[in-house]
Amino acid sequence: MTRMTARMSVTAAAAATPLLLLPWTAGPAQAHGAPTDPVSRVYACSPEGGSANRSAACRAAITANGGPFTAWDNLRVAGVNGRDRQVIPDGRLCSGNLPAYRGLDLARRDWPATRLAPGGRLTMTYASTIAHTGTFRLYLTEPGYDPSKPLKWSDLPARPFAQATDPPLTNGAYHIRATLPADRTGRQMLYTIWQNSSTPDTYYSCSDVDFGTAGTAAKEAGSGAGATRTPGAARTPGGARKPAGAHSAGAQAHRSTASPAPAAEKGASSPAGTAGGSTPVAEETRADGGPSAPLLAGAAAAVLVLSGGAALVLRLRRR
Repeated sequence: MTRMTARMSVTAAAAATPLLLLPWTAGPAQAHGAPTDPVSRVYACSPEGGSANRSAACRAAITANGGPFTAWDNLRVAGVNGRDRQVIPDGRLCSGNLPAYRGLDLARRDWPATRLAPGGRLTMTYASTIAHTGTFRLYLTEPGYDPSKPLKWSDLPARPFAQATDPPLTNGAYHIRATLPADRTGRQMLYTIWQNSSTPDTYYSCSDVDFGTAGTAAKEAGSGAGATRTPGAARTPGGARKPAGAHSAGAQAHRSTASPAPAAEKGASSPAGTAGGSTPVAEETRADGGPSAPLLAGAAAAVLVLSGGAALVLRLRRR
């Protein structure tokens, strides 16, 4: 009886093992990411957002959301294909109209914000936990934007002030360089759209920024000051996924077409409190859309379990 029970248990395990492979072979890995500098709402209010996570706005967003923003890198909508203004309704731009992120659409003036200088240089840090190709489009709300009202498409210009296609992945993040518009003051919204070209997904993110008062803005612009950071507003994600190894040659060869971009960007890109190389390291995905190295390793382990289980079944049967 014991031998029969052991045989049935091993047989069931061997039969179930191939099912473990299904998630790894079902399709290509999806891209994930969000801006950490200027800090996006979804990252600021995530468990990794540091002091920003404890702000009144984030507490309200988490309450409205019904839970924490643990998946800060997964705010994506499939099948948009450039029809952003037709698919995402007014007042739902920050959440991408996804119920799991609805707290990000709260209209209030006290969201954690990053201080910028009008007309200054900007280097956005867009952390990526899984690398993929695509185009980033950066929009800045028009003068007169009221942060106490829900964000609408009419608050944004028709064309982005900066755009980048397939920028290289460096230390786990994409770095998008641009020159900020010179006519902004006070609270504004930096709205980023990342339309993937290797997946059907489009990512949306809202980064609250502050250009200061008119007098301060004019002084900063006149002094040629670049983008500045509010201490603690932009933090580097912790607990990132482990790297899958060295980046592929194809990923390193991705071209960057940011426009416009300043000639020099020295000292303009480091978020406050960021240590070199501490940004989450992306898992590279193969150009053919196959699984990444950790998934292949898991699949190999499952195959070994399957082989061992089958061998044990044969030995038990011979007895």
